[in-house]
Amino acid sequence: MFASHARALVVLLALVALASGCSGPSTAAGPGPWREGVVTSVPPELARINDLLADLAERLQPGLVYVRVQRATPPRDEPAREEPGEPRRSTGSGFVIDSSGLIVTNAHVVESAGQIQVRLADGRRFPATVVGRDGRVDLALLKIEGASRLTVLPLGDSNKLRVGELVLALGNPFGLEQSVSFGIVSRKGAPLTVAAPGFDFIQTDAAINPGNSGGPLVNLSGEVVGVNSMAAVNGSIGFAIPSTLVKMLLPQLASKGRVDWGWLGVAIAEVTEDDLGRLKLREPKGVLVRSVMPGEPADKGGVRADDVILGIDGTRLESPRDLQRVVSSTPVGKKVRVVLLREGQETELEVTIGLYQEREAPPGEAPRRGPRPAEPPRETPPNEAPK
Repeated sequence: MFASHARALVVLLALVALASGCSGPSTAAGPGPWREGVVTSVPPELARINDLLADLAERLQPGLVYVRVQRATPPRDEPAREEPGEPRRSTGSGFVIDSSGLIVTNAHVVESAGQIQVRLADGRRFPATVVGRDGRVDLALLKIEGASRLTVLPLGDSNKLRVGELVLALGNPFGLEQSVSFGIVSRKGAPLTVAAPGFDFIQTDAAINPGNSGGPLVNLSGEVVGVNSMAAVNGSIGFAIPSTLVKMLLPQLASKGRVDWGWLGVAIAEVTEDDLGRLKLREPKGVLVRSVMPGEPADKGGVRADDVILGIDGTRLESPRDLQRVVSSTPVGKKVRVVLLREGQETELEVTIGLYQEREAPPGEAPRRGPRPAEPPRETPPNEAPK
């Protein structure tokens, strides 16, 4: 029995000695059950990246704002939750783009807003008004008065972004103010929603959660390359409105309070191999017109179902998203030259671009504003049509 206990004691002492050797010598005696860390050098390359990211976040955060909204009425697709008479509140993010007090955020953040309050990074609070709003791209422009010492975040060129490039997403997720997440540009292409008129959005794995909406997506040069807008349901990927599109829309939002999008009034699709014989085509190219809406610009200009549009005003069209982008960005009222194939023969028409208008969803069908899986592109989303 004694020999057995002795052997057990030896094994226990050996294990303790082994554990002590793995953990290393204690650097200082302390009152608590912990070991003080030993200062070690960080590889210079990692130290530079670490300092760059921390310095960059510190420089940008003063330009980030916290947007609090008291809604006059609930958004169209959001069921009532509060008791009658209780104000509805929501929060989001935004950032300063001009020292006069102009702030960019998402349209859905300020939808149906009764009162808007903007809180700056230094704690100052200001009432804000909506200068302009566009629900199709989900962009809004706010204005605060009397604010001095504002930190303006510069807009960069999102066209220069490369997939794999490092970016920071700033915002106030779940009300946690001045939060920063880090990731890469995962993709540049179609967003989650088909409502956006053919423009590529920036996809990123930088965390974009509820409350990040309207915050800036920033490159390592400290330039805003996108406006955080939406995320997949599981939160693993997010989407941002590219800064080049923001630059295109801001002048209209500032001057008119809205964006006037161009419109043809057609349902469109890709040309497939199965269409070649029926349409008398030699190769699948252009954009197929599935149907033409009566009385709309395309109908008035002579466009027919089964026409294949090859180009508009000299711009070659390879996909339905190309047509969406070209038409939507063409000034309303402009006459354009439409080149198309009709029964295999090339034809040219003149069409006057109309005004895109949203409509309410049909009775019993709830309109959809939030993220949803991508669908085949068309000139108008399933829940939207001309007036």
